[in-house]
Amino acid sequence: MKTENSNPLEAAALARVAEAAREVQAASVAIEAHFTAVGERQASALELARLTAAVQELEDARLALAVVIDDGNR
Repeated sequence: MKTENSNPLEAAALARVAEAAREVQAASVAIEAHFTAVGERQASALELARLTAAVQELEDARLALAVVIDDGNR
């Protein structure tokens, strides 16, 4: 892998993956707080939906990055 990214599409795809990963982490932390709080053991439907959407975006972003990388190798 090059140390300098000269492909703006690859850079944008990689940035999308990074942002999606941060959102998955944030959603996970929000849900995890329910299991560390005394007397609270259930996350809200909204928090679970946020995590589900974040994981889906991460999967989509990783696939898009793979396509960009594959196209760049041709």
